[in-house]
Amino acid sequence: MSLPLVSIIIPAYNSAKYMAGTIQSALDQTWANKEIIIVDDGSKDNTLAIAKGFESEIVTVLSQENKGASAARNKGLSVAKGEYIQFLDADDLLSPNKIAAQLEKLNGNKNLVGICDTVYFPDGSNPGDFTKTTEWYSNDFDDAVDFLIKLYGGRYVGPEYGGMIQPNAWLTPRSVIDKAGLWNEMRNPDDDGEFFCRVLLASSGIRYSTEATNYYRKFDSKGTSLSNRKDHEALSNILKSTDSKAENVLKRKDTPLVRMIFSRHYYENAFAFFPMYPDLVHEAEKKARELAPGFRYNPFEDRGGVIHLLSKLIGWKGTKYLLYRKQLIGQSSK
Repeated sequence: MSLPLVSIIIPAYNSAKYMAGTIQSALDQTWANKEIIIVDDGSKDNTLAIAKGFESEIVTVLSQENKGASAARNKGLSVAKGEYIQFLDADDLLSPNKIAAQLEKLNGNKNLVGICDTVYFPDGSNPGDFTKTTEWYSNDFDDAVDFLIKLYGGRYVGPEYGGMIQPNAWLTPRSVIDKAGLWNEMRNPDDDGEFFCRVLLASSGIRYSTEATNYYRKFDSKGTSLSNRKDHEALSNILKSTDSKAENVLKRKDTPLVRMIFSRHYYENAFAFFPMYPDLVHEAEKKARELAPGFRYNPFEDRGGVIHLLSKLIGWKGTKYLLYRKQLIGQSSK
């Protein structure tokens, strides 16, 4: 039997410093039958030139005007021929056996999605110097809805749950992506959360590989990157992402717990939007109350000390407004 083809899709924007290492990480995959598709998203540095230096029979380089990482991933998907898809951000790395180990766990099942642990390493350091930690999701799951409830619910489901799963950690059959739909191309800091919510709901479960490792590069500051944006468009799109996740999960399991979980997410959205965008705050709080009328959430409830006490006296809005003003004053004095 021939080995199934795996498409490694790398969206890239102004990633010249890391491009060669990331591409080499893809080339070093021990899984022999692979193609690498690099999509330059209108970079202003020499990212595209570096990528083109790797062009070969298995490395394809595409370019587009700047539309965002999700649009770049979709462009990659439009030409990908693989039965499995590995997304890889342009400043991250994979262990050489990452794809092979996950495919071994999937064992030819085209309805399951692969997952592995992630090592978070600071930029400028050697990723091999850091050890991976075993998370609650370091297990096999046959119920994707239950998995998402634990991921989104966090301590409301159990003290060990919650957290973040970096998108490179997944290995996904193309057939599951075709059922789930493409990446939503609105510029959204939670684009991967919204996409993989749909992917998992389109699957029949998750398989965890103990051998595979994803290496995620951490930065002190993301600068003008999408994950650091706080403008109205980006925050409005975060709200739409919450809408999508809530709607899709509730279609599968509509219980008081699930409603409370997403009500909390809407309150957290409102917290992120306050005080800059009162229209978004109003919309998020309205949706939170509609989902779980009796539930109220104080974003400072897990904080100790003075801030927690202050939030109980004047509410989370009053507390955040004071912190917001303090931050503005601090910035103006620099």
